[in-house]
Amino acid sequence: MSSPRVKRYRRDSQKSEDEEDNSFVPYVSVKERKKQQLLKLGRIVQLTAEASTVGKSSSENEHEEESTEESWGRKFNISLLDQHTELKKIAEAKKISAVEKQLKEEEKILESVAEKKALMGVAELAKGIQYEDPIKTSWTPPRYILSKPESRHEKIREKLRILTEGENVPPPLRTFREMKLPKAVLAALAKRNIKKPSPIQVQGIPAVLAGRDLIGIAFTGSGKTLVFVLPIIMFCLEQELRLPFIKREGPYGLIICPSRELAKQTHDIIQYYCRHLQEAGMPEIRTVLAIGGVPVNDAIAIIQQGAHIMVATPGRLMDMLDKKLVTLDVCRYLCMDEADRMIDMGFEEDVRTIFSYFKGQRQTLLFSATMPKKIQNFAKSALVKPVTINVGRAGAASMNVTQDVEYVKQEAKVVYLLECLQKTPPPVLIFAEKKQDVDAIHEYLLLKGVEAVAIHGGKDQEERYRSVESFRNQEKDVLVATDVASKGLDFPDVQHVINYDMPDDIENYVHRIGRTGRSGSKGLATTFINKATEQFVLLDLKHLLIEAQQKVPPFLGELCSETEKYADLGDGCSYCGGLGHRITECPKLEAVQSKQASNIGRRDYLSNTAADY
Repeated sequence: MSSPRVKRYRRDSQKSEDEEDNSFVPYVSVKERKKQQLLKLGRIVQLTAEASTVGKSSSENEHEEESTEESWGRKFNISLLDQHTELKKIAEAKKISAVEKQLKEEEKILESVAEKKALMGVAELAKGIQYEDPIKTSWTPPRYILSKPESRHEKIREKLRILTEGENVPPPLRTFREMKLPKAVLAALAKRNIKKPSPIQVQGIPAVLAGRDLIGIAFTGSGKTLVFVLPIIMFCLEQELRLPFIKREGPYGLIICPSRELAKQTHDIIQYYCRHLQEAGMPEIRTVLAIGGVPVNDAIAIIQQGAHIMVATPGRLMDMLDKKLVTLDVCRYLCMDEADRMIDMGFEEDVRTIFSYFKGQRQTLLFSATMPKKIQNFAKSALVKPVTINVGRAGAASMNVTQDVEYVKQEAKVVYLLECLQKTPPPVLIFAEKKQDVDAIHEYLLLKGVEAVAIHGGKDQEERYRSVESFRNQEKDVLVATDVASKGLDFPDVQHVINYDMPDDIENYVHRIGRTGRSGSKGLATTFINKATEQFVLLDLKHLLIEAQQKVPPFLGELCSETEKYADLGDGCSYCGGLGHRITECPKLEAVQSKQASNIGRRDYLSNTAADY
């Protein structure tokens, strides 16, 4: 039984003599052999004694071997001076502070999320059309203003805290008379008690009249609407006087708004000034309102006559363009109000499609109170040598609003509302996040004898109109609304805004409280928070209160985050504009990325060519 084993042993032992000889020679690694060769040549000196390696782990020894080999390699190939320079660079690289690392990381993230596709029309992108110079207009500033040095203009901007970016920014003009507006318009402004331009108007109106593309950022209630309304009326008046509009011609100017209420308000403002011009003997300027929820026939009737200005929401405008009810062949003026909200709300592709209906160069204006750097950089791709006008930080709250933040338990909120309503006389605005909360608050207030109305996306347009108008005309004391009423709507007499709940987005909070403290008047904003409110929103709110020099309640003051040490780096998160976190911890960006990731597998193969799969 044992014989096979013996045979096998013999077969294994019958190796070649060479192999037997080599088996006794210890294995030498490639690194060691190289080292020995270099030592023989006398080119290097051994840096570390063998004794120093005793007691170190094998991994540490390996690491040391690699580093010493690197240094030997350098000494062998490179001069001492070059070695010194290289070592200096390595030492400096190690000294990069945590702040610089954070900034570099943020830059990388912002670059990765930056929109690669320009905000331009499909035809323009396909043909590679790029306009080099802004549109030329017949308007020029007064001669005595042009003769003054640039230092004088800079002093005015500094005094009014106007920050500008761009080439050849037109000079700021401190009166409406210097802007060369007609007497009828000056009289209409005086009737509304607008005697002198606000900071955004001082710089914005001259820039628009000069034909420049513009990004206008200013806090809520600062008079951004007039910056694009007055120039568009002037341009249309000039066109009508030179060559009257014929049937089905126009519009010459297009204004896009994110909500129906804002579009209606803008349309009413334009009509107010056009009416005053007509009464003064000027030609009629026809304005079209194209929004969802109302019959399209009214808009078509005005378009048939020849329309000068069109105010629209993206959905209805897309529908009308698609059905060829309106064309943008002669349109040379495009304004997007609350532009960042429109892009955030997912209208970006619609905006790109709308751009492709233009037949020539246009003057493009983008306005908002909250416009993070990400949107500003993206929007610039649609503009020609744009002027950026910034009055205060983008996303900053108005300094005219006193902000009260109160901790109120979820079940006590509705009852506490009545107590809050006593803080100021009516009218008062109440904001809630959900439609059912708006209905519940409205019902409760009516039961308690409060004259209240409510609006949200679930109500039909006619009811929304009636509610807004009755509140604006002070027939009702309280308006309860979702965020449809938070952007751009102007209720001049509102002294108090109550946030029934804190919105998920700090930008929405800024827009909400901006419904009070408008046009230089003072206002109050009360916000209810509790355990249900997300911590990142509370941190953003805390830093917003600090920035606006408001009282920070103790329960907010105790909150702190890991990125709070980087608060001095700049204007908070460059993605969403929140002050309490950086882009590395942005929940909004995280939500967008997870949504994109969840859509990866849902590919529509029928819409792609065979090459794609």
